[in-house]
Order: sequence, then structure tokens, then C-alpha cells
Amino acid sequence: MQITDTIKYIGVNDHKIDLFEGQFEVPAGMAYNSYVILDEKIAVMDSVDQHFGDEWLSNIKNTANGKTPDFLVIQHMEMDHSANIKKFMDMFPEAKIVSSKMAFMMMKNYFGTDFAERQVVVAEGSKLELGKHTLNFIAAPNVHWPEVLFTYDSTDKVLFSADGFGKFGANDIEDPEGWACEARRYYFGIVGKFGANVQTVLKKAAGLEINTIAPLHGPVLTGSEAKEALRLYDIWSSYGVEIEGVCVLYTSVYGNTKQAAEKFAEILKAKGCPKVALSDLAREDTYECVEDAFRYGKLVLATTTYNGGIFPTMREFIEHLTERGYQNRRIGFIENGSWAPMAAKNMTAMFEQSKNITVCETKVTVKISINDEVINKLEKLADEILA
Repeated sequence: MQITDTIKYIGVNDHKIDLFEGQFEVPAGMAYNSYVILDEKIAVMDSVDQHFGDEWLSNIKNTANGKTPDFLVIQHMEMDHSANIKKFMDMFPEAKIVSSKMAFMMMKNYFGTDFAERQVVVAEGSKLELGKHTLNFIAAPNVHWPEVLFTYDSTDKVLFSADGFGKFGANDIEDPEGWACEARRYYFGIVGKFGANVQTVLKKAAGLEINTIAPLHGPVLTGSEAKEALRLYDIWSSYGVEIEGVCVLYTSVYGNTKQAAEKFAEILKAKGCPKVALSDLAREDTYECVEDAFRYGKLVLATTTYNGGIFPTMREFIEHLTERGYQNRRIGFIENGSWAPMAAKNMTAMFEQSKNITVCETKVTVKISINDEVINKLEKLADEILA
């Protein structure tokens, strides 16, 4: 695939993977992207997953038309991008490796060598001249590992963005929902904790003319797609509201809490709520639900009291939110408990350290099944969450 006249795609698609990073379901597979810049000096941008080393090296040879790469630029040392560094260095003994100081420390741990005689150490503001192309390096620590670099090709206006702007899914399968859906799940699942770091890099990128974004996962973004990706990343990383509406998430043992959550969703719609996203945490993909919780400005959680606390699936879900810096939201609680309801109190406590969280005063308590009194409380909570 051609990115520009002199930048080619040499990545691979993985259709055998079931769980990315051992936890994210990827039914459409995964792409591990790599690129080559053909100039007076040839630079290869990043490696790929260990299972695709031979395919990747073959792609390099075929694309370079018999020429030998001069540089391997490593922006991110996570193993799905760095596994074949040594294979590359063995195959091209004259090539040098370009990366951050911390990345070379990681290479020593990974391969037993940091390629000391072949290092080009770069940092914020460093440049690498290839001929017509100039690579400008941008420090991007903790997006989402500490050694990360972005690289800006000022000739073709391409931003090589490491894991930033990545998405789930192989590149040879068309995604009918477009880039944003699986990019959002990827962002909040993997990068979401590091919003402040992403904001710092976006401020640096704001001063660049960017025609193309070339991430390490997912499709290459150009034109309006690149602009929209930058806009959404700004919202996501600042913990802003993407869509006005209410996300309602529940767990239910015997169906009564589910009934209360569904009734609440009906009440919200009747009151003119522009969007209600309702999901069963025990049956939906966890990270789809994490995505929705960040996507909307308001969240209502409904669950049962369990062992004097919170139903385990709900407790684990709240931990997913808080460890990712969940903030700037209004939250409401619906609890169910046959004799000693405690879920709302415990859920409230779990958000105590979160920034700018407004907890609704109205807490709805269901004692086994819903009745007129519960419905009246649901009405009141709906008014408060929508206020």
C-alpha cells in the first residue's frame, strides 16, 4: 500500500489472534503496522509482532527493490511492535537503529543487547535527514509506555503516531462502523489512563501541518479522517463529553434489577433524553461498556448488594473506570437488596477519589422487585440526572 510516492506500508494482518493483550476481544483480528520511507537513505518505521517476522522482512525486501535499509526507527517497545528488531539487525548488519534512550534500555532486557555500536539515540527535537525527507522526533512519554516517540515527516506531512490513533481490527477487513468505534474502545481500554500525556502530545501536534496519520494499529488516516481523529482524541484525552445522553449499566441476578434499569431507561426517553445507552455488564463486552461510560456525560449504575458490598461484575467495572481516570461526569445509583441494601453506599465510596464527579442525591433502592414507590424514585433520579 502506498502512503505517499515515497512512503510505503509494509505491515501485517493477524487473523488468528483471539484476545489482544490477553484481554480485548478482537473478532476482526489485528493489524501491526510498519512503514518504509524510500529516500537517499531508507528508513523502516517500527517492527511487527513476533509471529510475522518473516512476512515483514519479506515486505521490506520487496518494497526496497534490492536496496538495503539504513535505519530502523523504533517508536514503541511493546512486544507487538518490537519483537523482530534483532532479526532485522541480523539481516541488515550495516543498518542503524534509531530510538529513545529508554527504548535501548528495554532492548537490552528483551534481546540481551542494546546494539551499542549501532545506536542513534534521539529525543524531543532531534532530527534525522534521509535526503528529501526530514524526520522530526516528538517525545510522547506514557502514550502509553514511557519510552514512546512520535515521528513527523515534515516533507510529506505524515505523523507516525506509535500506538496513538490506533484501533482494533485487521486492515484487510472493512469496518462498516468506520474508524471511531473500535478506535474508541482501543483508546479507553489501553491509553485512557494517560489523558494528560495525550493532551501534551496533541498540543505539540497542533503546531504541525498534518496530512496523514500513520499509527501502529489500524488504518492510515488522511484528510478529513485525520482531522476527525485529532478532534476525537482531544475530547477523549481531556475526559470531555462526546455525545449528550445517559449511559445506564446494570447487573442482575434474578432479573429484578434488570427490570428497574429498563424502566429507568424508558423514563429517560419519555423525558426527552437524546440518547440512552443500556447494557447488561455481565453479558456485554466489558470494554464496550467502558467506552460508553466515557462517551456520554452521564452514567447510572444499577446493581445488587452482594456479600454486603457490590455484585462482583459491577465492582470490577467501576475499577476499570477509576483506574482510567474517570472524571467530569454526573453519576446516579440504583441498588437492590432483599434485607440490607448496601450497593449504592459502596459504589459511591469507589468514586471518592475521582475528579469532578457529581453524585446524584437521589439513590433508588429496590427491595427485591419494583413497585410504585420505586418508580417514583426512578422518576426523581431521571429528573436529577438530566438537570
